[in-house]
Amino acid sequence: MREDAPFATLYVGVLLAVPGVLAWVSGQALIFPSLGPSAFLLATVRSGETVTPRRVIGGHLVGVVAGLLAYHTIAPGLEVTVAAPMLATAQLRLVASGVVAVALTTGGMFATETGHPPACATTLIVALGLLPSLVDATLIVVAVVVLVGAHAFVTHERAFGDYMSVEN
Repeated sequence: MREDAPFATLYVGVLLAVPGVLAWVSGQALIFPSLGPSAFLLATVRSGETVTPRRVIGGHLVGVVAGLLAYHTIAPGLEVTVAAPMLATAQLRLVASGVVAVALTTGGMFATETGHPPACATTLIVALGLLPSLVDATLIVVAVVVLVGAHAFVTHERAFGDYMSVEN
């Protein structure tokens, strides 16, 4: 087991608690499934190219835009929340929206050099109609910025001694 596993375990919880508290106070969707993997990367990698704000925020932003584009072009008004009948046209449109969104996100992250794998989950959340509005999209980006900001605040001073080391 990694030497810093106890710290990383606690730290990922602290990172998610920040947008989580804001979600609770505001009643808005500021915590969503793909935020967890981003928090995990920030808590376990902590520094370097993989977790730069440009990549984390940029990747999710690309994912949100790709998801909105795919959803509103292919499957507006639909959402994947229940099983659909076999060969249902609505289900096909949602599947196409998800596939197109992930492909656009991948290409967009390559084009902008903002590769962040959790953004492919963000794009699916949007493209499958779970958080498909412009308000939802804005809240997703705000939550990612808050998460990255909390990480930057904690790691700026290197206040946690040896546990903050990125050595494995």
